[in-house]
Amino acid sequence: MDEQYITQCGTPVDIGVHQEDFDVGVLHERLRQHSRSDTGAIATFTGLVRDFTDQPDSSATLHLEHYPGMTERSLQAIAEEACARWPLLRMIVLHRVGELGPGDQIVYVGVSSSHRDAAFAAAEFVMDYLKTRAVFWKKELSAESETWVASKASDYARAADWESKD
Repeated sequence: MDEQYITQCGTPVDIGVHQEDFDVGVLHERLRQHSRSDTGAIATFTGLVRDFTDQPDSSATLHLEHYPGMTERSLQAIAEEACARWPLLRMIVLHRVGELGPGDQIVYVGVSSSHRDAAFAAAEFVMDYLKTRAVFWKKELSAESETWVASKASDYARAADWESKD
């Protein structure tokens, strides 16, 4: 895995964008290994590719593109904002690119904190902002069509909810 290690707001953060699958157990253990005595919670989220076709025999894939450097900077900005909002101890944000099929893992967010409310909120915040602020281009591919996917109004509404909580 090709992650960048950065420190933001005093919080160690691992950011990664790559084609290879990831092992959730390994990532969880990385959060635990870097825990401190005041770690009280680890919250994680693993996103999977949904089957977006209505035909039972149709095969479909999701193709994700990114612009190296720009994408990582957008992930870093999201992580930095989360670190500024909550007292976090460690964070891992990994996102896959390339050709992915239904059921494939696409994103992992893991956050540790002294308290569960901060860990849960930060993980949810990161996911909501990944949907609207991370620099990725997504295309749904099936035998019948190719469609570029944009963020949904509901994604923007969830992100806007965080702005009202400042």
